[in-house]
Amino acid sequence: MRNIYLAICIAFIPAAALAAESTIKLDPVEVDLQDKPSLRRGARIFVNYCLSCHSAAYMRYDRMGRDLGISEELVEENLMFATDKVGNLMTVTMPRADAETWFGVAPPDLTLVTRSRGPQWFYNYMRSFYRDPKTVSGWNNLHFPDVAMPNVLYGMQGVQRAVFEPKEDGTKEFQGFEVERPGAMTPKEFDQAMRDLTNFMVYLGEPARLVRGRIGVYVLIFLAVFVVFAYLLKRNYWKDIH
Repeated sequence: MRNIYLAICIAFIPAAALAAESTIKLDPVEVDLQDKPSLRRGARIFVNYCLSCHSAAYMRYDRMGRDLGISEELVEENLMFATDKVGNLMTVTMPRADAETWFGVAPPDLTLVTRSRGPQWFYNYMRSFYRDPKTVSGWNNLHFPDVAMPNVLYGMQGVQRAVFEPKEDGTKEFQGFEVERPGAMTPKEFDQAMRDLTNFMVYLGEPARLVRGRIGVYVLIFLAVFVVFAYLLKRNYWKDIH
């Protein structure tokens, strides 16, 4: 009974967390799993900037390489920093206890993050870090207030400050971001990079979507051909009945 109760509580955690977080309007993001160059760019960002803390423990390196059209040699040379076997899962080497000491909480596995929160939320979350001297890390996030994660992409995005305007009821209304220090990318380039990362994270949450789309086309073709033969068979059965 206790296990059932725990499972029910866990099932409602994502919804409760979203309800408690920011209600600021989310910018749209285009997800296209047929865009292999975008998926490969997203994989590179994930491996270089996210995988050092966050695991993707439901994905194997060789499966990712096959799906994205990357040879095992290139995967081993450019996308494997936490293991030496291409068939291994995408886990991290950072001890969980150390992570809890450094960040206050162990970084979660990200395999299913876009399935639980949605691609649009993830895209906006990654673009909404800002400097906040009141937090332990010195960073905060518009769509996840008081997040423990620092902005690991500030070198690409730059440093921005959130502008809030006080309201009569004592709350603050978000007005926009001000750039304090530009990064290596322009805002447009960074938005595109985060779109690529979001695209990859959607693939990561359900790799079968790549295959399912192709199978669906063959199924529709089969059904179209089957309908023709079924109709001809029906005519043959009923030709002598008036």
